[in-house]
Amino acid sequence: MAELKTQPHDGDVNEFLNKVEPLSKRDDSYKVKEIMEEITGAKAVMWGPSIIGFGDYHYKYASGREADWFYTGFSPRKQALTLYIMSGFSRYESLMEKLGKFKTGKGCLYIKKIDDIDITVLKELITESVNYLRSKN
Repeated sequence: MAELKTQPHDGDVNEFLNKVEPLSKRDDSYKVKEIMEEITGAKAVMWGPSIIGFGDYHYKYASGREADWFYTGFSPRKQALTLYIMSGFSRYESLMEKLGKFKTGKGCLYIKKIDDIDITVLKELITESVNYLRSKN
């Protein structure tokens, strides 16, 4: 079975973040890093060339494929700050209604800037997701 392309490595997270442009996205990235470190109790780790992950867990697909991944993470992409909420969003409907301005993918939360969302609600969303994943592991 093929190994996942995106793997953790010892790249310097702060060095990566210090190159993020514009400066406002860099500042938002450092805020998200601090929030995720606080919630997970895990140090930020580079996964692949542009994802920062926090903690790790082992999971198994219904197909039988297994992999290791992070509990939560983010990437300062060109279009938006992408936050990885690995448990998805369907169980957090009431939080999502209060979050603010965002878009979602299956497990991705896309935010243009931190000021567009309620930080308290974001922290609750990340905490709920991480706790859910930890309960499954």
